[in-house]
Amino acid sequence: MAAAAVGRALRALRVRTMAAGTRGRSAGPPGAVALPQVPLGADPHEEEPMAVAQKKNPDYHGFSADPDADVLNMRAVFFAGVSVAIVLGTVFLHYLPDYGLQQWARREAELQIRERESRGMPLLDSNYYNPARLTLPPPE
Repeated sequence: MAAAAVGRALRALRVRTMAAGTRGRSAGPPGAVALPQVPLGADPHEEEPMAVAQKKNPDYHGFSADPDADVLNMRAVFFAGVSVAIVLGTVFLHYLPDYGLQQWARREAELQIRERESRGMPLLDSNYYNPARLTLPPPE
């Protein structure tokens, strides 16, 4: 927000300077410094490379100044990016470890059911532990 306010103030100062008709001096109090009309270190007749490329190629994608190479590179990058994201993303999700051991618990339950059915035991028992193997405290 502060940078935007500074930018607006600088633009307003430039407009006032241009309206006063003075180029080298500011219209403000003595000792005030006039702002340059172009950014420091920039040639006023030289355009930015991206602007030049956009004038040559209105469908400029930012990959190359040559229009054919730009389209080819853009298509290659997006194809590879989407392919990598979809293919590797699904492979990654498929091979994630068993969260919460849910698949292991189901396989273990199926093994227990088969074992109990083969022995002729009921699938569920009212006692979780075998009461014959429990050591209980002596009754007092």
